[in-house]
Amino acid sequence: MLVIFDVEGVLLNAEYLPVLAKLMGPEKEKEIWDITIKGISGEINWEEGLKERVYALRGIDYNRAYEIAQSLEIMPGAIQLCSFLKKSGWKIVAVSGGFTIITDRLIKELYIDKIFSNKLIFKNNKLDDVDISVTSDKSLSVKSFIEENGYTKDEVIVVVDGANDLKLFNLSSFTVGFCAVELVKKKADVVIERKNLADLIPIFMEKFGNKLISAS
Repeated sequence: MLVIFDVEGVLLNAEYLPVLAKLMGPEKEKEIWDITIKGISGEINWEEGLKERVYALRGIDYNRAYEIAQSLEIMPGAIQLCSFLKKSGWKIVAVSGGFTIITDRLIKELYIDKIFSNKLIFKNNKLDDVDISVTSDKSLSVKSFIEENGYTKDEVIVVVDGANDLKLFNLSSFTVGFCAVELVKKKADVVIERKNLADLIPIFMEKFGNKLISAS
């Protein structure tokens, strides 16, 4: 079995760019949040919105950006859930429209097998641009991993929160909306309203039974 997670708002209890924008004052923070919410809700082109947010934060120092990235809170219950899944021999993949600066740490902290994310570009230690490899169609990033490892649709679970994650649902037979926007809630098989990923453990136990017995 394979579980695919979104990162910001799911594995991490934060959205990185709005937190970073605090360094530039409340007006900049509001500007970034407004664009972020529109992107998550599917109101604007996701790639253009991402570029717009990064360009608005140009000049931020790398050391401060890295420090903030490392301080982002792991979602409550994430460690418990991921540990539980790994003990069952399941694979865990994360796919993020965010950046390696925030996702790299999760490989060790959450036992993740593979992470797909974008990369912030710094020049002379200052934020300058973004290299986008994970697009609004996040499914494109993980399809090769699924094919290479021979997973069928029935063996893939997807856990997301934003409208920009919805194409991942096409890869899975069991989908979860985690503290999600309304559009995701309407399409997901299961909806979790509380910010605690450990709430998924009993749901997975009930749904997948003996495939999780070794972790019980």
